[in-house]
Amino acid sequence: MNTKFIIARNLAAVRDDIRDACVHADRAVESVRLVAVTKYAQWDWVEALAAEYQTFGESRPQQLAERRALLPDAEWHLIGQLQRNKVRTAVQSAALIHSVDSLKLLKRIALVAGELSIRPQILLQVNVSAEQSKSGFAPDELTASWDDVVVCHETVEIAGLMTMAPASDDSEKARPFFRALADLRDRLRSHDAGLTLSELSMGMSGDFAVAIEEGGTLVRIGRRLFAGLG
Repeated sequence: MNTKFIIARNLAAVRDDIRDACVHADRAVESVRLVAVTKYAQWDWVEALAAEYQTFGESRPQQLAERRALLPDAEWHLIGQLQRNKVRTAVQSAALIHSVDSLKLLKRIALVAGELSIRPQILLQVNVSAEQSKSGFAPDELTASWDDVVVCHETVEIAGLMTMAPASDDSEKARPFFRALADLRDRLRSHDAGLTLSELSMGMSGDFAVAIEEGGTLVRIGRRLFAGLG
């Protein structure tokens, strides 16, 4: 089987599973978007996928910028940790930055965005699980600093929240963390600061169905799309 056939088959299977999860959750299929994670994918795989689908997620700003130049019509999301010295590249290249993990980084993005006259779309990364290995706002920290976050919304489009559940072979173990992110979003909305926070980026190859059931709108899937290659 050639690369194009394998990727088309994998993509169809992922789309079917997204559709099934939406039906189970009584949600419109259009309310969930797939972000195809290409950070480990060979370029010919990316090109094959681009013939079928064109919303991609990359972890490193430089690789995102380079790949965006090769496929400029695709929509490129930054899903990996962002260092403050890479903000300019990210702001200029990413359609959506999923990984804004601190107020200091958010303020840096706002500053650079103002200099470039760009209003980037971002998500605030929340470390719901409180794992030492993960970056992100603690939920209480984000709530306490919300007034400062809202100020940045003048120059940065704060579209929602993002989280990663602890790694597990049992997708059900991710459910409380996804539910906690949705609950946090609802509490932040209640501050009535004009932020709808419509996006919840949560769920990966092993747990995206549970994330959709808990309100996820962006699911980040890589391994499932490229299974059987390499």
